[in-house]
Amino acid sequence: MSSIRTYSHFAPPTKEQMDEVASFLFTHLGEFGDPLADIQNALNYALCLNGRTPGGLIITSSNDSVLNGVAVTNRTGMHGYIPDNILVYIATHREYRGQGIGRQLMIKAIQLSEGDMALHVEPSNPALRLYESLGFINKYLEMRLKK
Repeated sequence: MSSIRTYSHFAPPTKEQMDEVASFLFTHLGEFGDPLADIQNALNYALCLNGRTPGGLIITSSNDSVLNGVAVTNRTGMHGYIPDNILVYIATHREYRGQGIGRQLMIKAIQLSEGDMALHVEPSNPALRLYESLGFINKYLEMRLKK
């Protein structure tokens, strides 16, 4: 049985826990991940450590003190015209996949986040089915300009 913990600006993790979460995401996001510095920035944003950010949540799942899943949401601060929250990261430890941990983390993130939520997912990501089963819909195609 996994235990779920939630961290926020009001209940932050320790430095060691932050490092563990960042390393976990960097390792277990695999091909769908980002550089470690970007992951750390998203965690800092969730905890309001990068200045005056709207914050968010870091939700972890552990089994016998072994981290087996993480979800990170950031508040957008754009209520009404952009979803209030974005699921920035969700990952399950490779050895624990298929046990419903990702679903538990998603349900907790949805329950604890005030307002609508958006996420970005690659069409080839197997988690797409999970998101659809929880009510997420594909509203539009996102395009980005990299400068």
